[in-house]
Amino acid sequence: MAQDQDPWAAPGKNSQPSNNKPADEPKNQGSHQQGEQAPPDLEEAFSNLLKKLGGNKSGSNNNNNNNNGKNQAPVQFGKFLPLAALLGAVIWGVSGFYTVKEAERGVVTRFGQLHAIVQPGLNWKPTFIDKVIPVNVEQVRDLKTQGAMLTQDENMVRVELTVQYRVSDPAKYLFSVINADDSLAQATDSALRYVIGHMTMDNILTKERAVVRDNTWKALNEIIKSYDMGLNIIDVNFQSARPPEEVKDAFDDAIKAQEDEQRYIREAEAYAREREPIARGNAQRIIEEATAYKDQIVLEAQGEVERFQRLLPEFKANPTVLKERLYIETMESVMAKTPKVMMDNGSSMTVLPLDQLLRNKAQQPPAQTAPATQPQSAVNSQPVLTQPMKPAQPSAVERQGRFN
Repeated sequence: MAQDQDPWAAPGKNSQPSNNKPADEPKNQGSHQQGEQAPPDLEEAFSNLLKKLGGNKSGSNNNNNNNNGKNQAPVQFGKFLPLAALLGAVIWGVSGFYTVKEAERGVVTRFGQLHAIVQPGLNWKPTFIDKVIPVNVEQVRDLKTQGAMLTQDENMVRVELTVQYRVSDPAKYLFSVINADDSLAQATDSALRYVIGHMTMDNILTKERAVVRDNTWKALNEIIKSYDMGLNIIDVNFQSARPPEEVKDAFDDAIKAQEDEQRYIREAEAYAREREPIARGNAQRIIEEATAYKDQIVLEAQGEVERFQRLLPEFKANPTVLKERLYIETMESVMAKTPKVMMDNGSSMTVLPLDQLLRNKAQQPPAQTAPATQPQSAVNSQPVLTQPMKPAQPSAVERQGRFN
């Protein structure tokens, strides 16, 4: 019977027969098999995560409940995958909206390559795929350049120039050259040095400053044309040109003399513009007066011709009377225009210069009162103002009746 005793049994207890299995044998076998499996660290981590998300609300469970939770964890995690994917898609789609300002254009690159140019407004792009670079196409940009340059007559002159430009093509502005602004600055400096090198210093400082500006503008356009940088030159301003300090005073005097010359020329032109309308008005007035005088003389001559044609039959009938009448009318018109005095002494007629007598009388002092016993001859010798002599009344009446 000793052989049937279990050597591993506790003292005082006999082992069970080999064919009789104890009640707890399955439990011991289960624990032995569980000790041989790998530790479930990953599953426990997922279980804890699901518990935090609300998948398992019970605080403590027995071993059977733990085993059931391990079996249900992959199923619950699979339910959250579509929701997470949908949430990520919504966030990705919303993050793609962007706005381009009114004065800008958006250059869209897809994986670093030019894709499109978008207009101002609200737009959308796939995030992490497209990139948008805004470029202002309405802003007028300034580029200043200056430096000491050598002229054609081997003199040094320091010049300053400003270039105003605008972006015309945003895609070419970004991708045609590495840095369009820097390339334009180098092209401007090259064009300015070329123009200054083909002109004399005197012309640059005095009378050909506008020529420097125009030539620099043309040379700059020719240089940047080959680069095709998407830039448009709006204006070129030639600001200043200064000579070396050693000859600065002499050139300042030359510039001042040039300015005085231009000022005198402008003053002379202003005076000419002021006097020219007056001279034209006087010339027109003289022409109109001459034209009026010509018309007057022609009309008077035509009237005289008409009058003589009417008197011709009377002249043929009585030539002597008509001649006398014409003579008297002519004398009336002549004597009416001369300041003369006619004195009729009976046998002769004396003509006195009235204007000279009045002028002498005004120069003489007032005469004294004549005595009462003045001779009659002195009274009779006073000049008598008379009308021009006319023919006898009967003949005048006769001629009036004849010609009227």
